[in-house]
Amino acid sequence: MKALYPGTFDPVTNGHIDIIERASKIFEEVIVAVAANLEKTPLFNTDERLDMLRQSCSHLKQVRVNSLEGLLVDCVRDQGVKVIVKGLRAVSDFEYEFQMAAMNRQLAQDVDTVFMMTSVQWQYLSSSIVKEIAMLDGDVNGLVPGLVAQRLGEKVSERRG
Repeated sequence: MKALYPGTFDPVTNGHIDIIERASKIFEEVIVAVAANLEKTPLFNTDERLDMLRQSCSHLKQVRVNSLEGLLVDCVRDQGVKVIVKGLRAVSDFEYEFQMAAMNRQLAQDVDTVFMMTSVQWQYLSSSIVKEIAMLDGDVNGLVPGLVAQRLGEKVSERRG
């Protein structure tokens, strides 16, 4: 069975990688779908996020990384997927994700959402926190894959000009 793990991944964190690795042990194929979130202004463009995810997941043979445009349920149908994977860190995540899962179920009755709790060591971690630490010259090593830490440093330097 195929599953799709959608997200903005701006940038991908070790928490995201944790969910991807664990989902890849459950599902035959996991499609990581990089979305352009209309409510967010990403630090990295879609191609940069796709590249970082592809490199960060290269050790997982059953994981494929694609971009996601439009409605999630349309992408799910196009890919022949019946399961959406969502990572949860806290109750606040659940409230929002529960609403989204209910709406996706309304739009595609044959698609289920599976919630996975992030491992304890990553429950505090978010892309927003990582970006803030990087912008304030903090050390993000250990929070994101090494390649991502390097790219964050480069992006912060570019912005400062």
